[in-house]
Amino acid sequence: MRHFYSVIHPTAIVHAQAKLDPTVRVGPYVVIDEGVELGAHCEVGPQVYLTGRTTVGAYNVFHAGCVIGDAPQDLKYKGEPTGLRIGDHNVFREHFTAQRANRPETETIIGSHNFLMANAHVGHNCIVGSHIILANGALLAGHVEVGDRVFISGNCLIHQFCRVGTLALMQGGAAISQDLPPFTVAVRGNEICGLNVIGLRRAGFTAAQRLELKRLYRALFRSGKNLRGAIAAAQKKFTTPAAKIMLDFVAEARRGVCSDVGAAAEGNKDE
Repeated sequence: MRHFYSVIHPTAIVHAQAKLDPTVRVGPYVVIDEGVELGAHCEVGPQVYLTGRTTVGAYNVFHAGCVIGDAPQDLKYKGEPTGLRIGDHNVFREHFTAQRANRPETETIIGSHNFLMANAHVGHNCIVGSHIILANGALLAGHVEVGDRVFISGNCLIHQFCRVGTLALMQGGAAISQDLPPFTVAVRGNEICGLNVIGLRRAGFTAAQRLELKRLYRALFRSGKNLRGAIAAAQKKFTTPAAKIMLDFVAEARRGVCSDVGAAAEGNKDE
C-alpha cells in the first residue's frame, strides 16, 4: 500500500486548530484558519485562503488565489459563526470564491464532482448540487439553489433566491431573476428557448423520454394558457418521473418562472 504524508509548504500559514487529513498537500503562501477541516487527498494551490467554519470533503483541488469560506457580502451579517460545507472531488479554478452563510446554524453547501471555473462566485447560503459546471465569471447571489448536472456558462448572473432545476443550461451571458425550470435552456434575460437536449442525452434520457418532456414543455410554455392553468392541465396528462420533476418545480416557484422566447424557438428539435 502506498503511504501518503502531509506536504505543507514552509511559507503556508496553517492555524494549529485547523484539521487537515495527513494526505492533504498545501502550496506556498496559503492561509488556513482555525475552523477549517480538509478531507483526504485535497490539494491547496498557492495563495489560497480557507477560512470560516469550512468543512471540505476528499479529493478537492483548489487552484491559485481561491477564497473559500470568507464572510458573506450581506449588510445584515454581524460576524456570527456560520458555515460552508463542500463535498468530494470538486475542482475550484483560479480566484474562485465561495462565502459562508449569513446566519448562525446555517451553511452554504457545495456538493460533489463539480467543476467551478476561474473568477466564478457562489454567494452565502447557496445550495449547489453535484456534477455541475460553473464557467468563468458566472455569479450566484445569496440563497440560490442549483440542481444536479446544471451547466452555467461564462458570465451568467443568477439573482438571489432563484432556483435552477436539474439538467438546466444557461447560455453565455444569460441572466435570471426568476426560477429556471429543469431540463431547459436559458437565454438573455429570464427567457428559455427549449430543452437541453444534449444534456438529456448525456444523462441517459431515451428518445421517448425526451419527446415527452418536449410535449410537456410545449404544454407549459407555448400553449397560450396562463401558467397556473397550464400546470393544472399538464398534471392530469403527464405522469412520468421526469415530467413530475418539471411540474413540481414550476408549481413551487415563488419568484415566477422564466418564459419561452416564442415560436422561433421551434428550431430546437429533438432527434
